[in-house]
Amino acid sequence: MRIFIKIEYDGTNYCGWQIQPNGISVQQKIENAVLLLTGENVSVVGSGRTDSGVHALGQVAHFDTESNIPPSRFSSALNQFLPDDIKVMESYQVDSDMHARFSAKHKTYQYRIYISKHPRPLMDRYSARVEFPLDISAMQKASQKFVGKHDFACFLASGSEVKDTVREIYFSKVEKIGEEILFTVCGNGFLYNMVRIMAGTLVKVGAGKLSPDDIDQILISGDRKKAGITMQAQGLTLVSVDYE
Repeated sequence: MRIFIKIEYDGTNYCGWQIQPNGISVQQKIENAVLLLTGENVSVVGSGRTDSGVHALGQVAHFDTESNIPPSRFSSALNQFLPDDIKVMESYQVDSDMHARFSAKHKTYQYRIYISKHPRPLMDRYSARVEFPLDISAMQKASQKFVGKHDFACFLASGSEVKDTVREIYFSKVEKIGEEILFTVCGNGFLYNMVRIMAGTLVKVGAGKLSPDDIDQILISGDRKKAGITMQAQGLTLVSVDYE
């Protein structure tokens, strides 16, 4: 049977989702947990990669098993073999043609920022620090420019190779909650480092170095150099992956 699992993890101590030769990955930890639980060497397929240091509230993955463990029990059973910073929140059986990556309809990410002249130890693990004031209203207006179907080539990490850079963004917003500025974006797919570059561009708008209307021209240009910096990994969280 094919099992879907919803995973929450703190990415601080991992080289990302995908198995890498030079570090410990989240995928590796989960595959090892399945092996210890069932005795099966399975491939755990994620909805997509998250980079080193990036977190997840709702990563989704699937694996095939011949185990007779009830599907809903896999979550608690696997958690016995997982570290404290990776946990399976839900598990259920799906049809054999459902795929964690290819069946996904849209994903939601959130980027967190706080403003401080000095590092904040209890915030730095999940948020990026900016030392200067930001115009939240301007950032809110700029974030709306991302909504719709666009060629996001300018928000792709330099040196990346991908055939199609067109993506559709369903909603994009910036809000101030407590001490943090939250950028939340939902789309049918994202390019490598796309959300972190979008966040960096919004910070540039908030700092007054770009206007909200400049986003239109940046998108049209396709020039990576015109967008903002790639913000730090720890500020990014994969919030959810949704299926039909």
